Amino acid sequence: MLSPKPHPLVELAQEAIYVYLSTRIMMQVPASLMEMFARPAGVFVCLKKNGQLRGCVGTYQPARPTVAEEVVHNAIASATRDPRFSTVTLAELKEIDCSVDVLTIPVLTAAWDLDPQRFGILVVQGPRRGLLLPDLDGIETVEQQIREAKQKAGIFTDEAVELYCFTVQRYR
Repeated sequence: MLSPKPHPLVELAQEAIYVYLSTRIMMQVPASLMEMFARPAGVFVCLKKNGQLRGCVGTYQPARPTVAEEVVHNAIASATRDPRFSTVTLAELKEIDCSVDVLTIPVLTAAWDLDPQRFGILVVQGPRRGLLLPDLDGIETVEQQIREAKQKAGIFTDEAVELYCFTVQRYR
């Protein structure tokens, strides 16, 4: 049985990574995709190899005029600039699974309104920020989700934070 064709944003992310690793040039977004995904939004591009995270970089607020442009930039960053991992190689690309998350605008919330399978969170304390996408392996409770987001931001677990939630449209 053939596997389903990836979503156009996933194909765009995969192509952007391939072009960049092959040429060190950031590809232009095809006009058809610019029209389809013209609105701005935060986007995360996550890469997995053999089911294990290999890179994940994104923005919770749009940094580019369109979702399509955000995907290109964040796909390349996921493959080449995630500080947790070495740069993805061309030889690895065939083993990499890619997902694209398009985020809603984060809204101020309270912990009791959260569900880690449904909502991503952003914790803010002064200039420090930590973000966790929804539905992550190993994050089962709101408490775990908040603790992990605080840790990413370098915020102690007992420090008060502003808490924001968002949803994602996940494409594979």
